[in-house]
Amino acid sequence: MARFWVCLVGAGFFLALLVLHSRFCGSPVLREFAFQISWRTKEIPYRLDVGWPKHSEYFTGATFCVAVDSLSGLVYIAQRGDNIPKVLVFTEDGYFLRSWNYTVDTPHGIFAASTLHEQSVWITDVGSGSYGHTIKKYNSFGDLVQVLGTPGKKGTGLNPLQFDNPAELYVDDTGDIYIVDGDGGLNNRLIKLSQDFMMLWLHGERGTGPAKFNIPHSVTVDSSGRVWVADRGNKRIQVFDKDTGEWLGAWNNCFTEEGPSSVRFTPDGKYVIVAQLNLSRLLLVAAPPVGSIGNCSVIGTIQLADQVLPHLLDVSGKTGAIYVAEIGAKQVQKYVPMNSYFPSFGS
Repeated sequence: MARFWVCLVGAGFFLALLVLHSRFCGSPVLREFAFQISWRTKEIPYRLDVGWPKHSEYFTGATFCVAVDSLSGLVYIAQRGDNIPKVLVFTEDGYFLRSWNYTVDTPHGIFAASTLHEQSVWITDVGSGSYGHTIKKYNSFGDLVQVLGTPGKKGTGLNPLQFDNPAELYVDDTGDIYIVDGDGGLNNRLIKLSQDFMMLWLHGERGTGPAKFNIPHSVTVDSSGRVWVADRGNKRIQVFDKDTGEWLGAWNNCFTEEGPSSVRFTPDGKYVIVAQLNLSRLLLVAAPPVGSIGNCSVIGTIQLADQVLPHLLDVSGKTGAIYVAEIGAKQVQKYVPMNSYFPSFGS
């Protein structure tokens, strides 16, 4: 028995020396070893809701994007395919309500921006048809309300405004609109529009330096007034000041294997949820404090099955549930936060 305890203490001492050596002497092998040891002790703070939705047969195409209207308790899903409904509407409980297809060509991104007086859904359309290369606003029943861009014509123009494969948008509480354009097209830019569609600021050049992009694929805004952009081709997330457009910093240390395809915050603002498409993985990342961007710090991961391909995701502002649009699996899955980790979220 005494020999067992001596061996155990010796093994612990040796492991501590390994970690210290990797920290101060820079051995990449030992750094990786220490990282794996600490990583595997983390419990995943989400569980898959296997009962969502109630009827998955409504998924009949490639599900590219999902948006949660927490105010109304609705989930909007846009899918691609021939002779199928392009937009599906579910409740957050998983019940199917309706579908519509009017003026939707090839959806890429979707955002729900409802108020007490209006339920609205925005869709970025990358199609080559008469409704392509636009960003369109609909009501909850699919009636077209507003079109941004030049329908059916891709371009780089600002007056009139043109898009080429607009990837995603985010509408904040004031009605201002943040657009990432485009997904492999002519443009690599981040645009901020006012609620009456006037240009407020723009970053719009392809490159690897600060405020330059290579496939800006997803955008979100945190409660501190910072704009976060998944700069997928450059394998980083860039951060900007919401009001001025000033570049605040970037994260790239978490994305050496693959760039981020989607970025959203948990309702409490403490964590960033990031999707990595080809790795079929979700990252839970600690959000930085106000006034600092720092380095990316991964708290946990959700590893999906091979070839699931999580494209874009959204997070319920009420429950904290993550909804993931998977183009490989052709479905949307819901991950529910564990109450022990997120006691402030609703049920």
